[in-house]
Amino acid sequence: MKYIVTINDKNYEVEVEKGQANIVRTTQVAPVPVQAVPPITTNVVETPAVTPPAQAGTATGDPLKAPMPGTIVAVQVNQGASVKKGDVLFILEAMKMESEITAARDGVVSQIMVAKGASVSTGDILLMLQ
Repeated sequence: MKYIVTINDKNYEVEVEKGQANIVRTTQVAPVPVQAVPPITTNVVETPAVTPPAQAGTATGDPLKAPMPGTIVAVQVNQGASVKKGDVLFILEAMKMESEITAARDGVVSQIMVAKGASVSTGDILLMLQ
């Protein structure tokens, strides 16, 4: 979906993918007179975050889920890496505090589902551990 957002008296066209909280692309656009913009009325319905179909079909193993809502400030592991129980995999910032998200068991990271800067909700899958 595309929206025009005004920040500091500059208009930006923002494109957002369905079901995602990340900005896909922004483009500065020419100013539009306020009279020319019709009022926007929408009903906002919150839906749980869903894994995109392409990722869901390739993911194998046990999911590691976010224990609380927050922002991923660091990803400490790469796909294919061997991890041991207690290894720090992510650092999650919630309510201005950083929490370490650790491996619950030994295994191999089969897929990382989030990137640095991503906002996550409680129960969102962060990675798959084989």
